[in-house]
Amino acid sequence: MSALAPAPATGLHPLLEQLVSRHGFVAVDAESLDDFIHAAGHAMLVFTEDPVRYKETLDLAVIAPEVARAFAGRFRVGVLYPDAARKVAPRFGFARWPALVMLRDGDYVGAIDGLRNWDEYLDETQRLLTAEPIRPPSVGIAVKSAGAPTSCGH
Repeated sequence: MSALAPAPATGLHPLLEQLVSRHGFVAVDAESLDDFIHAAGHAMLVFTEDPVRYKETLDLAVIAPEVARAFAGRFRVGVLYPDAARKVAPRFGFARWPALVMLRDGDYVGAIDGLRNWDEYLDETQRLLTAEPIRPPSVGIAVKSAGAPTSCGH
C-alpha cells in the first residue's frame, strides 16, 4: 500500500496549500489515488488547476472546504494538485475545470465541474451522496463506424 502524497512544499498558491494544511484534506497523487478512494465510504476529490490558467481554481479552494463543512463527516476529501490532477482527470471524464468528483467505495458516483451557485453545490452533493455508482463519462472524440449514415440521412 503506497503512502498518501505529501503536499508539495513550493510553487502552490497559498489557498491551495491551505486545503491540506488548514482544512485537513489529504494530498493525493496518481500513485496514491487508488489507496485513498478505495477506503470504505464516500470520498470527494478536489481537482485543482494552475490558478493562472483557471482562475476559478481559487474560488473552488474556498468553496470545497465549505461543502465539506456543510456535510461534515459524510465523506473524506482528497485534493489533487495541478500536475496530479491533469494526470488523473481523464479517468473521471468531467468536462470543465476545476471539479469535485464524488466516489463511493472507490466507484465513481458523479462530478460537479466548473463553478456553480452555492445552492447547486449543496443540492448536487446531497444527490451524489445518495446516488448509485455509475460509469464515469468518457472524454474524447465521438466515433462512428465507416459507412454509417450521418445525422442528415446521407
